[in-house]
Amino acid sequence: MSELVVDAPIAAVTVYPDRARVTRRGKITVPAGDQTVYVEPLPLALQEDSVRVAGRGPATVLGVDVATQHHPQAPDETVAQLERQRREAQAEVAELTDADDVQAQLDSFLAQLARRAGGSFARTLASGESGADLSGFTESLATRLSAVRSKRRELTQLRHEAEERLAAADRRLAAIAQQRTPDRRTAAVALALDAEAEVEIELSYVVPGAGWTSSYDIRLTGDQLSLNWYGLVTQRTGEDWPECDLTLSTARPTVTAKVPELDPWYLDRFHPPVPAAPAAASRGREGMQAYGAGAVQLQSAAAPALADLAATVEQGVTAATYTPPRPVAVPADGASHRATIASIDLDTELDYITAPVRSTDVHLRATVVNSSTHTLPPGKAAVFHEADFVGSAALPMWAPGEDVELALGLDDRIRVERKLVRRNASKATLGSTRRREVEYETKIENHTPRPARVTVLDQLPVSRDHEITVKPSTAVPEPTETTDLGVVTWKLDLAPGQEIGIKLGFRVDTGKSVELTGWRE
Repeated sequence: MSELVVDAPIAAVTVYPDRARVTRRGKITVPAGDQTVYVEPLPLALQEDSVRVAGRGPATVLGVDVATQHHPQAPDETVAQLERQRREAQAEVAELTDADDVQAQLDSFLAQLARRAGGSFARTLASGESGADLSGFTESLATRLSAVRSKRRELTQLRHEAEERLAAADRRLAAIAQQRTPDRRTAAVALALDAEAEVEIELSYVVPGAGWTSSYDIRLTGDQLSLNWYGLVTQRTGEDWPECDLTLSTARPTVTAKVPELDPWYLDRFHPPVPAAPAAASRGREGMQAYGAGAVQLQSAAAPALADLAATVEQGVTAATYTPPRPVAVPADGASHRATIASIDLDTELDYITAPVRSTDVHLRATVVNSSTHTLPPGKAAVFHEADFVGSAALPMWAPGEDVELALGLDDRIRVERKLVRRNASKATLGSTRRREVEYETKIENHTPRPARVTVLDQLPVSRDHEITVKPSTAVPEPTETTDLGVVTWKLDLAPGQEIGIKLGFRVDTGKSVELTGWRE
């Protein structure tokens, strides 16, 4: 009697940040009695304790066993095709190499013949004998040599092309060699039926080597900011995922959901350890392992679906699950495959910020509130002004209602110039002190067609010695804020075409014997 193998392709995949749950689904007609239905091939890396079975139909599930199948040749058609291509390219390289060796020997023979014939013709001409057809011979030899060397160039080109095909096949095979092996797992589902019937088998399992991360596109159009959220899915599980019901979950099934508790912290006298008694050897599991306790009745098509044998929380108060709007196929090549999650219009406030003490560049900054209901995971964001790419930013974990600051690139229409306008230094003032006095002037010009709010950052030095004192002397206009670490902030509102000047001056007094370090102008 032939084995009952159900054709159960991948129907759904739930991708977690560090693994994935794969669901296969298929129908098969099963005879009456106790029967075993096989689901294959399954990846070697699947977690055995994660295998679950469900389905529909008038049958009872007696158990599920998992075993390893060994194959002499990779059952994956992609790998098998690559191996055939590699063998063909390898044979072609060898054939072209042999053909080139033949032409090389012929080239060497013709060159040697030319040397010998040249000497013979030279002796004939020196002796004054006639009848030697030197012109005809040389033309024939030259034609033959040209044909041989042209053939060698052609063979070299063909061999290079074959070697490139061979190298390409090697690279592709190497990329999947660690995950795709000839061996596969199979699941044996034991069923009991009162009469022959069609049943639907749904098998799910968890595999490592898969995950997803977040990626964002942030686009500024006028004063409006929009964010497109993408999930980048990668997997090296050993099996390709076709276009199916793909969902992305923020749940982490490997993290134990337990509230932390503190045990008592004891101090005691040291006691020498007591030698441990030999432990009894644990029995290894032989053959295939069964999962689930008791029998489960598969319902008919009209009856409600069977509840999962073990539930995995995919969404709730601590996690969310996202289903992309269109199917996404994800091959097991380790490459990133992008799925759209959401497009969000965000509440934002735009301003500019510059620190001319370091650079006169002016950065456009957006203070953005997450006005959506999504908790956005951390990820890299590409920033666009209209259709122009202006840079990248790293988004932190971003909860609903929370605001973050985003750098949206440089704006050359806000001009900044900073220069030293006064400098005095004295060797000895007030008896035993030395004094340095400086003053800087910064000009900010708004060449944009609309009002601009500009935050200007400057700096006062901070003393780390009691014999070094720093005293501000000029700050015009009055700063918005001055911190204990010397950061001076102005918030300026500039009309289109307006220019505002800022002056910042200070003096530094040092003891006569103090050698000052860290000074800059």
